[in-house]
Amino acid sequence: MYYIGIDLGGTNIAAGIVSDSLQLIAKKSIPTGKDRDYTEIIEDMAQLSHELIKEAGLTTEDIEYIGIGSPGVCDRENGILLYANNINFNDVPMAKEMQKHISLPVFIENDANCAALGESLAGAAKDVSDSVTITLGTGIGGGIVINKRIFSGFNGMAGEIGHTLLVFDGELCTCGKRGCWEAYASATALIRQTRAAAEENPNSAINRLVDGNLNLINAKTAFDAMRLGDHTGIKVVDQYIIYLAEGIANIIVFLQPEKIVIGGGISKEGETLLKPLRKAVKERLYYKKEDVPQAKLVTAEIGNDAGIVGAAMLGLQGKI
Repeated sequence: MYYIGIDLGGTNIAAGIVSDSLQLIAKKSIPTGKDRDYTEIIEDMAQLSHELIKEAGLTTEDIEYIGIGSPGVCDRENGILLYANNINFNDVPMAKEMQKHISLPVFIENDANCAALGESLAGAAKDVSDSVTITLGTGIGGGIVINKRIFSGFNGMAGEIGHTLLVFDGELCTCGKRGCWEAYASATALIRQTRAAAEENPNSAINRLVDGNLNLINAKTAFDAMRLGDHTGIKVVDQYIIYLAEGIANIIVFLQPEKIVIGGGISKEGETLLKPLRKAVKERLYYKKEDVPQAKLVTAEIGNDAGIVGAAMLGLQGKI
């Protein structure tokens, strides 16, 4: 059998067909047009599914179900998206609306949870039972997988690790609170920190890398400056790694997962990020015995496809 996974984002809708051996055999994406009515967006998702089925040489009868990963809070039992601020969906009967256009069962789940499930089943955490996947992007997304099943709490809201407290009364977060981890360790936060450092140190390599236009700074800029031996770049990266390590150490203390998978654009730094991060995390754990097994920090393997694969596997949790 085959399964369709849809990753609904604020910018694009990405969808794919996944086989029962976890192979992504077809993939396609279209713009979301997030300001439209939800009925139009869901109709596009169904149309995209029909197109994928046709292009893969399959029929609807070959597809067991559709899984949808969406931003926000989901009522999984009833197929309702309760709230998603970046696509303006509130109490949307997503499953029923989707089934108006395609006659297949529909499962829904938070998109970060889907990405975590994808990495757990087909990516960097496929060899362990318990894992946490962290996505470093505009914010910090998180998904918890226990015994190869998504854990999202009794109300579907568990795993919002980006909004755990890092600094009391600290930086203002997009959620309205102050001091959230994502206000210090997201890609957005790193860009802000890099820009501030460049303003304070106009002779740094950071400024040269962007020809003096600080609006061109991205999450890679400080790392590039660090590689040039620039003192300011080194300082920014070192401080960012401390912020990241503090939050990861908290996750380990709470959950003790076998692996923590780090995704998002910053994860492409690979060992340049992970080597000092592992050391910083270890220093922040409350136990110091060397013979105690510790969570392994690894980078994501299937990246942007994780959300598609995880969504496609929603109906099989605990069966594979």
